[in-house]
Amino acid sequence: MKLSLVIPCFNEAGNLPALVARCQQAIAAAGGPSVMEILLVDNGSGDNTATILPALVQQQPGLKMVTVERNLGYGFGIWSGLQAADGEIVGWTHADMQTDPMDAVTALALFGNTDRPATVFVKGTRRHRALGDSIFTWGMAVFETCLLRVPLWDINAQPTLMPRRFMESWGTPPFDFSFDLFAYYAARRDHLSVIRIPVDFRQRLAGMSSWNVDWRSKMRLTRRIVAYSWRLFRSER
Repeated sequence: MKLSLVIPCFNEAGNLPALVARCQQAIAAAGGPSVMEILLVDNGSGDNTATILPALVQQQPGLKMVTVERNLGYGFGIWSGLQAADGEIVGWTHADMQTDPMDAVTALALFGNTDRPATVFVKGTRRHRALGDSIFTWGMAVFETCLLRVPLWDINAQPTLMPRRFMESWGTPPFDFSFDLFAYYAARRDHLSVIRIPVDFRQRLAGMSSWNVDWRSKMRLTRRIVAYSWRLFRSER
Protein backbone atom coordinates (compact mmCIF):
# COMPACT_ATOMS: atom_id res chain seq x y z
CA MET A 1 0.00 0.00 0.00
CA LYS A 2 1.22 3.47 -0.90
CA LEU A 3 0.53 6.53 1.23
CA SER A 4 -0.09 9.96 -0.26
CA LEU A 5 0.34 12.58 2.46
CA VAL A 6 -0.90 16.11 1.69
CA ILE A 7 0.61 19.10 3.51
CA PRO A 8 -1.12 22.44 2.80
CA CYS A 9 1.27 25.38 3.12
CA PHE A 10 -0.16 28.87 3.59
CA ASN A 11 2.52 31.53 4.22
CA GLU A 12 4.87 28.94 5.70
CA ALA A 13 8.04 30.04 3.87
CA GLY A 14 10.09 30.14 7.08
CA ASN A 15 9.22 26.53 7.87
CA LEU A 16 9.73 25.05 4.41
CA PRO A 17 13.44 24.06 4.56
CA ALA A 18 12.99 22.13 7.82
CA LEU A 19 9.66 20.71 6.64
CA VAL A 20 11.06 19.41 3.35
CA ALA A 21 14.09 17.90 5.09
CA ARG A 22 11.80 16.08 7.52
CA CYS A 23 9.55 14.93 4.67
CA GLN A 24 12.57 13.36 2.96
CA GLN A 25 13.39 11.51 6.17
CA ALA A 26 9.78 10.30 6.47
CA ILE A 27 9.75 8.97 2.89
CA ALA A 28 13.00 7.10 3.52
CA ALA A 29 11.69 5.67 6.81
CA ALA A 30 8.49 4.48 5.10
CA GLY A 31 10.46 2.55 2.49
CA GLY A 32 10.97 5.09 -0.29
CA PRO A 33 8.84 6.84 -2.92
CA SER A 34 7.11 3.61 -3.93
CA VAL A 35 5.62 3.44 -0.42
CA MET A 36 5.08 7.11 0.41
CA GLU A 37 4.68 10.34 -1.52
CA ILE A 38 4.23 13.77 0.02
CA LEU A 39 2.33 16.50 -1.78
CA LEU A 40 3.22 20.00 -0.59
CA VAL A 41 0.45 22.42 -1.53
CA ASP A 42 1.17 26.12 -1.95
CA ASN A 43 -2.30 27.11 -0.79
CA GLY A 44 -2.45 30.58 -2.32
CA SER A 45 0.35 31.94 -0.13
CA GLY A 46 1.13 35.65 -0.06
CA ASP A 47 4.75 35.27 1.04
CA ASN A 48 7.62 33.83 -1.02
CA THR A 49 6.47 30.20 -0.74
CA ALA A 50 6.00 30.11 -4.52
CA THR A 51 9.71 30.86 -4.95
CA ILE A 52 11.15 28.72 -2.17
CA LEU A 53 9.08 25.55 -2.46
CA PRO A 54 9.81 24.59 -6.11
CA ALA A 55 13.56 24.80 -5.50
CA LEU A 56 13.29 22.59 -2.41
CA VAL A 57 11.05 19.97 -4.04
CA GLN A 58 12.78 19.82 -7.42
CA GLN A 59 14.25 16.40 -8.22
CA GLN A 60 13.45 15.07 -4.74
CA PRO A 61 11.99 11.54 -5.13
CA GLY A 62 8.59 11.22 -3.53
CA LEU A 63 8.01 14.96 -3.14
CA LYS A 64 5.48 16.79 -5.31
CA MET A 65 4.29 20.39 -5.37
CA VAL A 66 0.68 21.38 -5.99
CA THR A 67 -0.16 25.03 -6.59
CA VAL A 68 -3.42 26.71 -5.60
CA GLU A 69 -3.46 30.17 -7.16
CA ARG A 70 -5.90 31.77 -4.70
CA ASN A 71 -6.48 30.73 -1.11
CA LEU A 72 -10.03 29.38 -0.79
CA GLY A 73 -9.54 27.84 2.64
CA TYR A 74 -7.57 25.26 4.59
CA GLY A 75 -9.79 22.44 3.41
CA PHE A 76 -9.52 23.48 -0.23
CA GLY A 77 -5.74 23.19 -0.02
CA ILE A 78 -6.03 19.65 1.34
CA TRP A 79 -8.69 18.71 -1.21
CA SER A 80 -6.53 20.03 -4.06
CA GLY A 81 -3.64 17.88 -2.89
CA LEU A 82 -5.82 14.80 -2.52
CA GLN A 83 -7.00 15.13 -6.13
CA ALA A 84 -3.37 14.83 -7.25
CA ALA A 85 -2.58 11.87 -4.97
CA ASP A 86 -1.66 8.39 -6.23
CA GLY A 87 -1.77 6.30 -3.06
CA GLU A 88 -4.29 3.71 -1.90
CA ILE A 89 -4.00 5.38 1.52
CA VAL A 90 -4.38 9.16 1.67
CA GLY A 91 -4.10 11.72 4.41
CA TRP A 92 -2.82 15.07 5.55
CA THR A 93 -0.91 16.91 8.24
CA HIS A 94 0.22 20.47 8.97
CA ALA A 95 3.15 22.44 7.57
CA ASP A 96 4.09 24.41 10.70
CA MET A 97 6.22 21.59 12.17
CA GLN A 98 4.07 21.45 15.29
CA THR A 99 3.17 17.96 14.11
CA ASP A 100 5.98 15.77 12.76
CA PRO A 101 5.46 14.33 9.23
CA MET A 102 7.19 11.21 10.58
CA ASP A 103 4.00 10.49 12.57
CA ALA A 104 2.34 9.56 9.28
CA VAL A 105 4.84 6.71 8.87
CA THR A 106 3.73 5.32 12.24
CA ALA A 107 0.10 5.70 11.18
CA LEU A 108 0.69 3.97 7.84
CA ALA A 109 2.02 0.86 9.58
CA LEU A 110 -1.39 0.34 11.22
CA PHE A 111 -2.97 -0.33 7.83
CA GLY A 112 -0.56 -3.21 7.30
CA ASN A 113 -1.35 -4.71 10.68
CA THR A 114 -4.95 -5.56 9.79
CA ASP A 115 -6.65 -7.80 7.26
CA ARG A 116 -9.26 -5.07 6.66
CA PRO A 117 -7.29 -1.93 5.77
CA ALA A 118 -10.27 -0.54 3.85
CA THR A 119 -12.08 -0.01 7.18
CA VAL A 120 -9.29 1.82 9.07
CA PHE A 121 -9.17 5.54 9.87
CA VAL A 122 -6.10 6.76 11.79
CA LYS A 123 -5.81 10.08 13.57
CA GLY A 124 -3.29 11.61 15.97
CA THR A 125 -3.97 12.65 19.55
CA ARG A 126 -1.88 15.63 20.63
CA ARG A 127 0.32 15.58 23.72
CA HIS A 128 2.14 18.40 25.51
CA ARG A 129 -0.26 21.17 24.53
CA ALA A 130 -0.82 24.42 26.40
CA LEU A 131 -3.53 24.17 29.04
CA GLY A 132 -5.70 26.83 27.42
CA ASP A 133 -5.62 25.09 24.04
CA SER A 134 -6.43 21.76 25.68
CA ILE A 135 -9.47 23.26 27.42
CA PHE A 136 -10.66 24.79 24.15
CA THR A 137 -10.27 21.44 22.38
CA TRP A 138 -12.10 19.61 25.17
CA GLY A 139 -15.04 22.04 25.00
CA MET A 140 -15.37 21.66 21.23
CA ALA A 141 -15.18 17.87 21.53
CA VAL A 142 -17.98 17.77 24.08
CA PHE A 143 -20.17 20.01 21.93
CA GLU A 144 -19.59 18.03 18.71
CA THR A 145 -20.05 14.67 20.44
CA CYS A 146 -23.35 15.72 21.99
CA LEU A 147 -24.65 17.36 18.82
CA LEU A 148 -23.66 14.69 16.30
CA ARG A 149 -24.08 11.75 18.69
CA VAL A 150 -20.81 10.03 17.89
CA PRO A 151 -17.58 10.24 19.91
CA LEU A 152 -15.34 12.99 18.52
CA TRP A 153 -12.17 13.98 20.35
CA ASP A 154 -9.21 16.24 19.43
CA ILE A 155 -10.85 16.82 16.07
CA ASN A 156 -8.05 18.88 14.50
CA ALA A 157 -5.19 16.62 15.58
CA GLN A 158 -2.89 15.34 12.85
CA PRO A 159 -1.97 13.27 10.97
CA THR A 160 -5.21 11.97 9.49
CA LEU A 161 -5.03 8.87 7.27
CA MET A 162 -7.72 6.82 5.52
CA PRO A 163 -8.35 4.54 2.54
CA ARG A 164 -8.57 6.42 -0.74
CA ARG A 165 -11.86 4.67 -1.54
CA PHE A 166 -13.44 6.14 1.59
CA MET A 167 -12.30 9.65 0.64
CA GLU A 168 -13.70 9.22 -2.86
CA SER A 169 -17.15 8.48 -1.37
CA TRP A 170 -17.48 11.94 0.18
CA GLY A 171 -18.78 14.14 -2.58
CA THR A 172 -17.70 17.71 -1.91
CA PRO A 173 -16.37 18.44 1.61
CA PRO A 174 -16.28 21.87 3.28
CA PHE A 175 -13.26 23.93 2.20
CA ASP A 176 -12.62 25.77 5.48
CA PHE A 177 -11.38 24.59 8.89
CA SER A 178 -14.43 22.32 9.16
CA PHE A 179 -12.62 19.89 6.86
CA ASP A 180 -11.18 17.84 9.75
CA LEU A 181 -14.56 17.62 11.47
CA PHE A 182 -16.21 16.49 8.25
CA ALA A 183 -13.70 13.68 7.67
CA TYR A 184 -13.69 12.47 11.29
CA TYR A 185 -17.49 12.51 11.54
CA ALA A 186 -17.82 10.69 8.20
CA ALA A 187 -15.52 7.94 9.52
CA ARG A 188 -17.65 7.54 12.65
CA ARG A 189 -20.90 7.68 10.68
CA ASP A 190 -19.69 5.01 8.25
CA HIS A 191 -18.43 2.80 11.09
CA LEU A 192 -14.77 2.80 10.16
CA SER A 193 -12.36 1.53 12.81
CA VAL A 194 -10.96 4.77 14.24
CA ILE A 195 -7.47 4.33 15.67
CA ARG A 196 -5.80 7.16 17.59
CA ILE A 197 -2.03 7.45 17.91
CA PRO A 198 -0.24 9.74 20.40
CA VAL A 199 1.78 12.53 18.77
CA ASP A 200 3.99 15.19 20.33
CA PHE A 201 2.74 18.72 19.73
CA ARG A 202 5.67 21.11 19.33
CA GLN A 203 6.20 24.85 19.13
CA ARG A 204 5.85 26.42 15.72
CA LEU A 205 9.30 26.92 14.17
CA ALA A 206 8.59 30.13 12.26
CA GLY A 207 5.77 32.45 11.25
CA MET A 208 2.36 32.83 12.81
CA SER A 209 -0.80 30.77 12.73
CA SER A 210 -3.49 32.06 10.39
CA TRP A 211 -6.16 31.50 13.05
CA ASN A 212 -4.68 30.63 16.47
CA VAL A 213 -3.56 34.16 17.30
CA ASP A 214 -5.65 35.03 20.36
CA TRP A 215 -9.02 34.22 21.94
CA ARG A 216 -10.83 36.49 19.49
CA SER A 217 -9.48 34.53 16.55
CA LYS A 218 -10.42 31.27 18.29
CA MET A 219 -13.96 32.54 18.81
CA ARG A 220 -14.30 33.52 15.15
CA LEU A 221 -13.18 30.04 14.15
CA THR A 222 -15.52 28.48 16.71
CA ARG A 223 -18.51 30.36 15.34
CA ARG A 224 -17.79 29.15 11.81
CA ILE A 225 -17.34 25.53 12.89
CA VAL A 226 -20.46 25.60 15.10
CA ALA A 227 -22.48 26.98 12.18
CA TYR A 228 -21.20 24.17 9.96
CA SER A 229 -21.90 21.60 12.70
CA TRP A 230 -25.54 22.65 12.85
CA ARG A 231 -25.81 22.36 9.05
CA LEU A 232 -24.25 18.91 9.24
CA PHE A 233 -26.63 17.91 12.04
CA ARG A 234 -29.68 19.00 10.04
CA SER A 235 -28.50 17.40 6.81
CA GLU A 236 -27.94 14.05 8.53
CA ARG A 237 -31.42 14.09 10.05
